[in-house]
Amino acid sequence: MMQKEKIIIYQVLPRLFGNQVKNPTPNGDLQENGCGKLNDFTDKALQQIQALGANYIWYTGVIEHATQTDFSEFGILPDHPAIVKGKAGSPYAIKDYYDIAPALATQVNERMAEFEDLIKRSHKNGLKVIIDFVPNHVARQYHSDQQTPGTIGLGDRDDPSRSFSPYNNFYYIPQAEFNPHFDLNAQGFDRYHEYPAKATGNDQFTASPSRIDWYETIKLNYGVDYQNAMAKHFDPIPDTWFKMKDILLFWAQKGIDAFRCDMVEMVPVDFWEWAIPIVKENHPHILFIAEAYNPNQYKRYLYRGQFDYLYDKVGLYDTLKSIIQGHAPASQITSNWQSLDDLQTRMLNFLENHDEQRIASSFFAADPNKAIPAMTISACLNTCPMMIYFGQEFGESGMNQEGFSGLDGRTSIFDYWSVDTIRRWYNKGKCNFTKLSDKEINLYEFYKKILNIAKTEQAITQGLFFDLMYVNTRSNNFNPDKQYAFLRKHENEILFIIVNFDSETRNIETNIPSHAFEYFKLSPKNRIDSIELLTQKKEVITFTPERPIRTQLKPYSSKILKLIYK
Repeated sequence: MMQKEKIIIYQVLPRLFGNQVKNPTPNGDLQENGCGKLNDFTDKALQQIQALGANYIWYTGVIEHATQTDFSEFGILPDHPAIVKGKAGSPYAIKDYYDIAPALATQVNERMAEFEDLIKRSHKNGLKVIIDFVPNHVARQYHSDQQTPGTIGLGDRDDPSRSFSPYNNFYYIPQAEFNPHFDLNAQGFDRYHEYPAKATGNDQFTASPSRIDWYETIKLNYGVDYQNAMAKHFDPIPDTWFKMKDILLFWAQKGIDAFRCDMVEMVPVDFWEWAIPIVKENHPHILFIAEAYNPNQYKRYLYRGQFDYLYDKVGLYDTLKSIIQGHAPASQITSNWQSLDDLQTRMLNFLENHDEQRIASSFFAADPNKAIPAMTISACLNTCPMMIYFGQEFGESGMNQEGFSGLDGRTSIFDYWSVDTIRRWYNKGKCNFTKLSDKEINLYEFYKKILNIAKTEQAITQGLFFDLMYVNTRSNNFNPDKQYAFLRKHENEILFIIVNFDSETRNIETNIPSHAFEYFKLSPKNRIDSIELLTQKKEVITFTPERPIRTQLKPYSSKILKLIYK
């Protein structure tokens, strides 16, 4: 896939982004802890995100979801607190697929208009817009008050006496009351009542899910009879398919540029094979990005399901995390990309997102600088997209006990909170560095450099790749446990990229095999000028099979030497 720019995604939770409350209270409500707004994404803020290197922005959690906050004065039915995770609620327990989360609006009655303005503002500032599409499950009390009048809502015509029917939108446990392994009482509410019980989102076909289940959600029925050998009932096309296709088209018509599709492997690939071409027929520019975790299913979801990109979580992310933590050698990266074969360019690389622990947390690396080599690899190894998570560029630690999620090294998606580094950078809309430390600013400068290099250097956005590890086995001057090196090439430009995961400065000698020159159709150079792209310093190196490239790397650092053949 030829492209002038690499896709660089900036993932952000609007709920947290602009919140300026300095000392939020654990388990605090909206009034106590405040909430970020869509309008906090000002021209200045968006310009700064674009300058960081992003060309896509993923607004996570903008569609209306279940919450413990009461918005009934605006005609929105309240949710029972016993089946909502956290005061703010999970963005993945969708309550109305056709509406915007009211807490994100400056004027609640204008919430859709505010989101439409945000799309326009994002586009004006060079950022394409990604939103979530959550296809597998909805909130237990799903109710759309914004769906087109006269249309039929999810579950409105279900027959709850049948555990499965291809005409139902949900799965039922007939003649059983919803009775989970926790209390369904909440102050100010009658006990939550659901009869018959519906199957829970994480494929729990029981009336009694536990607290570790996705109990706040109910599973959607795409015509698969899970309790009868996964029998498929796709002819005629199930009603749920039509309803979900209509939801995709609704948001596509708003001008969004991509859907990040949640837990796609829990939805039959047949649905994606049917729905994605329908959306792309009228909106060919829209990308579909899949949250996927099973490498054995990657080809099915890319080729049959017609997704553009898949998460590379169980591959590159897990490998790099293990290397950073000292549990795996850097050389393992080679087998990782080799295992993907022709799928390499179709993967989405990342080191953080809302599901994963923050690099700077004590659960991951404690020191965000330890991930600089991994970030260089993630961003530069291939032509595929790269994603960062808001605050990652400043070393946000995620070490708060916000409420429902507890102390787990993640930034909570369930609670009203503010993100320390982002709050100080946002600085009441000034979007500057006056309240950040030198360490945070230096890390930001690295991210800005590496993301813009990855986005614009043609050797990275569309060039060839050559792994150098097979000719750089263990020696006094190269440690494959701690160093990783590769080449990228486009036309007459070559990038020599080397990283050091070691805690000490190393003088490194890297061999370049004859095969690399044959593959790139280049002649060796006993002496060639190069420029190191991260520092803009010039280096004269040897680029020949007979003698190694000699370079020094500081702890947890990387170099990108650009050579131009004349």
